[in-house]
Amino acid sequence: MTQGQVMEILQGALVVALKLTAPMLIVSIVIGLIVAIFQAATQIHEQTLTFVPKLLAIALMLLIMGSWMMTVMNDYVNELFARMAML
Repeated sequence: MTQGQVMEILQGALVVALKLTAPMLIVSIVIGLIVAIFQAATQIHEQTLTFVPKLLAIALMLLIMGSWMMTVMNDYVNELFARMAML
């Protein structure tokens, strides 16, 4: 296995990781911003007020996008196994 092949595998792993985490991170950031604006407007500074909505939103995202995420991971693992078989 050459250094170029290893770098391709690493690059593919990073792309898959970004594909899987980006939707949840974006939703978490948006909800955090909305809650922060709400807290600034009402002067309520409760720590759990930011944690619970983010937790619920991420759980909902996992329920909605779980099958897509599993498909992306399955495709990447199948690609890795195909590359291993070619060695």
